[in-house]
Amino acid sequence: MRLADIRPLKEGEAERYWPANNGRLKYLFICEDVKLVRKPFDLRDVLGEEYKVYAPVAGFKKGPDFIDAAWIGRASGRPGRNLDTFFMDSAALLSTLQRGSMGTRVAVIEGNRGLFDGLDPQGSHSTAELAKTLRTPVVLVVNTTKTTRTVAALVAGCRALDPDLDLQGVILNRVATCRQEQVIRQAVLDATGLEVLGAVPRLDETGLISRHLGLVTVDEEDRDDDVLDRLADLMEKHVDIDRLLGVAATARPLEHAEIRRGSPRTGHRVRVGVLRDRAFSFYYQENLELLEEAGAQLVPVSPLETDELPEIDALYAGGGFPEVYARRLSENRAFRDSLRRRAEEGLPIWAECGGLMYLARTLRWGQESFPMVGALPIDIEQMKRPQGHGYVEGEVEAANPFLKPGTRLRGHEFHYSRTSSETDLQTVLRLQKGTGIGGGRDGLCYRSVLASYTHLHALSVDGWGEAWLRAASGGAV
Repeated sequence: MRLADIRPLKEGEAERYWPANNGRLKYLFICEDVKLVRKPFDLRDVLGEEYKVYAPVAGFKKGPDFIDAAWIGRASGRPGRNLDTFFMDSAALLSTLQRGSMGTRVAVIEGNRGLFDGLDPQGSHSTAELAKTLRTPVVLVVNTTKTTRTVAALVAGCRALDPDLDLQGVILNRVATCRQEQVIRQAVLDATGLEVLGAVPRLDETGLISRHLGLVTVDEEDRDDDVLDRLADLMEKHVDIDRLLGVAATARPLEHAEIRRGSPRTGHRVRVGVLRDRAFSFYYQENLELLEEAGAQLVPVSPLETDELPEIDALYAGGGFPEVYARRLSENRAFRDSLRRRAEEGLPIWAECGGLMYLARTLRWGQESFPMVGALPIDIEQMKRPQGHGYVEGEVEAANPFLKPGTRLRGHEFHYSRTSSETDLQTVLRLQKGTGIGGGRDGLCYRSVLASYTHLHALSVDGWGEAWLRAASGGAV
């Protein structure tokens, strides 16, 4: 079975595969009981198999993770999207789910962390809370390493902790033997009445490579189709996809929500460059869509491969792994000089995390220091431990090229780097939560550059697209 075998539904197949829900969208949550360092079971696998056998499927990632969402998108053949109750109100969640599911018959959401793990002892913004908000049936993936009946206790505990959660099935992960599988299956059924829908064996090698921020990005993995095919084969053999679909078919109808779009602008269409290659790939799909719908033409730009910055009106420098590609980025001096000149001329630039690192004067990792763009008079040092990790909440306090003072925003950060030089640059964002640059501040503002460690989701800020158009048009929107 290969991803090339994907086909649309034939006439009559919808009734065959969805007799219980009259052809409406089916959706389910797949989540882990604990965060695993290595996880042979993965939503990407189910997506690949579901897409091949049944119909186009929409994949979503709970939480702010860019990397998992991108892999989910590659497996499903359509953009992977994030769902997060910290960023989004209920209307935005429903809008994102409905928009991402258009043209599909099944939506699958991968959880993050443990089922009930959130920001506080009550589990706010957890996978469980999102599942209840979306009224989604849940399948729990349990690590079975060196356990048998204890798995049943864990499942029973999850069910008892929140009876309002629609927990409907279990998948066993990292199973060592057939006997272990059979004992756990019976124990879970006896203790909870829940069926085990699959048992994935313990694997020494999955083909997925990890590093300091998680998996290697899909843009860097040249074997992505082979990896997904191998994992899809594994799921077909060890997970009952038909029974998973049966769980999804029990999902209650979603409330209708108006899909949020950018406000279209007439007249000159601004060109917004987007740094996009192996070094820079962290962008929320909605951020890019809202820019386009507001009237921007997005222009992909590769700092690794391009010699000259093209003619653009503004630049979006998202996150990624500039530290991994620091040598190659520094060796492309022509592009660095081109970008620095445009920044000095006043090109509006929005930079997040990796983009901030690239705009600095230098980037040090270990014993090596690499020249970067120099658009910001700061130096960056890559550390061995995270310097900021988690949700961010703040308020814009001062004028800048993009966001009006008083704008409140929510985002997240995950970075191992920090500024290593003293700077008197203005910071325009006061943080109530998060680390940012440090000292409760983020959002370095220099000339027409706004650079922060905060990754912002466009649906957490009113007028995202319009703010960009205003900046790209010199304020004449």
